[in-house]
Amino acid sequence: MKSAPSTISDPDQQIIDAYLDAVWMEKGLSEATLSSYRQDLLGLARWGFSQSLTLLAMTDADLRCYLAYRLTEQGASARSTARFLSCSRGFYAHWLRENRIVTDPTALIESPRQGRPLPKSLSEADVEALLAAPDLEEAIGLRDRTMFEVLYACGLRVSELVGLTLSDVNLRQGVVRVVGKGGKERLIPLGDEAVSWLLRYAREARPQLLKQSHDILFPSGRGQPMTRQTFWYRIKHWAMVAGIEKPLSPHTLRHAFATHLINHGADLRVVQLLLGHSDLSTTQIYTHVAIERMKSLHGEHHPRG
Repeated sequence: MKSAPSTISDPDQQIIDAYLDAVWMEKGLSEATLSSYRQDLLGLARWGFSQSLTLLAMTDADLRCYLAYRLTEQGASARSTARFLSCSRGFYAHWLRENRIVTDPTALIESPRQGRPLPKSLSEADVEALLAAPDLEEAIGLRDRTMFEVLYACGLRVSELVGLTLSDVNLRQGVVRVVGKGGKERLIPLGDEAVSWLLRYAREARPQLLKQSHDILFPSGRGQPMTRQTFWYRIKHWAMVAGIEKPLSPHTLRHAFATHLINHGADLRVVQLLLGHSDLSTTQIYTHVAIERMKSLHGEHHPRG
């Protein structure tokens, strides 16, 4: 497999930087998203440099050649190609609005069709086993149990969970304020069970874990804000204790939250709001999970299944 060219022109570097600055100002994208955009555009610019082309001079034919290069020389997947085209469309649409180009070279290029993988989830029995696993005699165990309860009750992203502060939680009203992707805020109901565990945790465990005054809701064992990696290790540990052998991550409980809501009849748009999805199509994948569940139950219990 050939390696990609490693050099780009100064004008292309400047045009990429200018675009990323503009899109960050307009949309408030996360560092991870901006980094992904940068890598996609740098890949195109490096290939263009090897062909004596600059980004703003490329035609749709040039982009098709690059897509073929990605496929044959780099083994790019349909998912990766679709992501690249999404980034490129935004890039060229921006410079078209700025009158730096007269035609959009991505306009006639279709994204590849790709099957959407079903998210890995847990059964309700698996979730109950995981929730019951932490040792409640230890402050860390009570903290972990409370984090699991909040994660499953609210369907949070792990970054949203570990970033919660005391001021984000209103136990009187039973809601939590979450700042999600792009700085968008949403209010999510906690439910009586999660509120009960938060009250117990605040009374019995959090004061033991804090080494100094801090607003963070779930401090680490050292009394500092917890990292996503630390929580990942905690959930893996308790899954092992619970005897859960399925692949597991903090995101798995988010998937379980959405899947179990839909299995019990929740409206798809309500689940979309709770998850903080900007597009309903992102949430619709959970209907496929529910359908697979119904098929399984039909095959297991119907006399003609």
